[in-house]
Amino acid sequence: MWNLESRESAPKQIASQRIELTRTGDKPCKVSLVTEHDLSVAENDQHLVCVMGRLRPYDQDYGLENPAQWLLECLAKKGSAFYGAIAGFFALVILDKQTGAMRLVSDHVGSVPVYLTQHAEQYWVTDSLKLIEPELDSEGLQLSPQALFNYCFYHCIPSTRTIYRGAQKLKPGTQLRVQTSGEIQESNLYQPEYHYSSESPEVLMVRCREVIEQAVKRNIALKSAAFLSGGLDSSTVAGMFAKHQPNAPTISIGFDAKGYDETEYAEITARKFNTNHQVHYLQPQEIVDNFVEVAGYYDEPFGNSSAMAAYICAKVAKENGTEVMLAGDGGDELFGGNERYAKQKVFEAYSQVPGLMQKPLEALLNTPLGKLPVLKKGLSYVNQASIPLPDRMDTYNFLNRFDVKSMFREDFLANVDTEEPAKAKRDRYQQCLSDDPVERMMYLDWKFTLADNDLVKVSRMCRKAGVEVRYPLLEKEVVDFSCTVPSGVKLPGNRLRDFYKNSFRGFLADETLSKSKHGFGLPFGVWMKEQPRLQEITHDSLQRLRKREIFRPEFIDTALSTYQSGHASYYGELIWIMVVLELWLTSRGL
Repeated sequence: MWNLESRESAPKQIASQRIELTRTGDKPCKVSLVTEHDLSVAENDQHLVCVMGRLRPYDQDYGLENPAQWLLECLAKKGSAFYGAIAGFFALVILDKQTGAMRLVSDHVGSVPVYLTQHAEQYWVTDSLKLIEPELDSEGLQLSPQALFNYCFYHCIPSTRTIYRGAQKLKPGTQLRVQTSGEIQESNLYQPEYHYSSESPEVLMVRCREVIEQAVKRNIALKSAAFLSGGLDSSTVAGMFAKHQPNAPTISIGFDAKGYDETEYAEITARKFNTNHQVHYLQPQEIVDNFVEVAGYYDEPFGNSSAMAAYICAKVAKENGTEVMLAGDGGDELFGGNERYAKQKVFEAYSQVPGLMQKPLEALLNTPLGKLPVLKKGLSYVNQASIPLPDRMDTYNFLNRFDVKSMFREDFLANVDTEEPAKAKRDRYQQCLSDDPVERMMYLDWKFTLADNDLVKVSRMCRKAGVEVRYPLLEKEVVDFSCTVPSGVKLPGNRLRDFYKNSFRGFLADETLSKSKHGFGLPFGVWMKEQPRLQEITHDSLQRLRKREIFRPEFIDTALSTYQSGHASYYGELIWIMVVLELWLTSRGL
């Protein structure tokens, strides 16, 4: 019923492969698969399968001669339970020759994007919307108002939405089954059950080091280098890399802006492990030279302001002969390293106070006495604690700090569900099979922080620079192991990454273990005030954005004037998000 019609390298600037698949019978259709990733294809009497990316058997190394052929054998042996037997960073297309159904499968962290759209009797499947945009007509390229609104909330467009109305993308660890009737069914294939180990923390610490060392070792390739920011995760990856490859190359990005530079910690790790370390100080002129092109390179509007740093770092690596970059993403979301986890534990404690005590306390705090300095903090605590998770984590979001009616045009809001971003987070939060709020917050972050944001940022910028990126700390065995360590061990009290730090005590430098958590944002707000060309790009972009049927012009004016009069960090980020959106739209001729 399914046939492989053709396979070719697509004649585009971006190296890609394209195959055409057809389904015959009562419900004929065509599937065009276009991918930037390595592609393996195989078939037997039951299935035709396509593997994009890097697939391997669980608990085994990479190196399958034909990943698609091995997947066919796995499907024959395991049936519907095949997902537990596979690992790696991949996307799968599985065509059932008997039923005619098509299955699209993402890996456990959604590292390889999977987009699906349909026009007439043809499906398009790709890991990059840019590859199929020339093939779509004006109907297929209609912007989604809901996606634009979601972008403003998240600073990216999380799955399953895409920037285009008629396209969707897979969530991490999911399967989309497309029946011959056209009906689409989604199922979650990756939901850890949090079977906590009964072994002592000391035994688990040894196991933690072993699992992570094996994960790093699996991902070392010829001409590898490692990102090294100086934090726990990048230092761990760099250290394990150097253990298996002496004089391992590491690269850091520095900033000549107070409060943003952490190169001293990166150099501590480099000295500790004797890596071949290089520091590149990102200059405002590099932002000017690359800003417009980087904004338009993403498949969808993407507002993470550290994207430029990731690109320049990967670009420097490529210029030095690197072909594979090892990244340290994921440790915070697996082992309790984000400050919001500890902060929310404090607020969650209020839910343990009996209701008979809560009501009189709240009544007291909401009287004039609540304005007294001593009680004012108590009122603030109760007000925040009364907001349930995960909503409480977004109280400082731009769209929760401003009245959306003052931000967006009325006709734009008429086509938007303003509650969708919050609903999507609640759904993901509730899917977690653990009742522990820290586990649920981390499970939430596997999607919204990692799959939808950080991995998109690093993967796309590395691809733009011409290098492959690998994520050792997010190997499936590492994620699974993290779910065997009790939440109270991973994050006792407010001690972030306590278990992880103890696991690597004696391996990592003491300064690395004791350093405070530091973000990796870009000082765009500061630089925009100093660089005339950035000011010009910003001004021109916002003038064009004013004319679109999205934001109220007066809101754009207010945000810009407030930024210019102060608040460079907070409002600088808001300006960045709007400018990036306009640059992306302009890059598509929209």
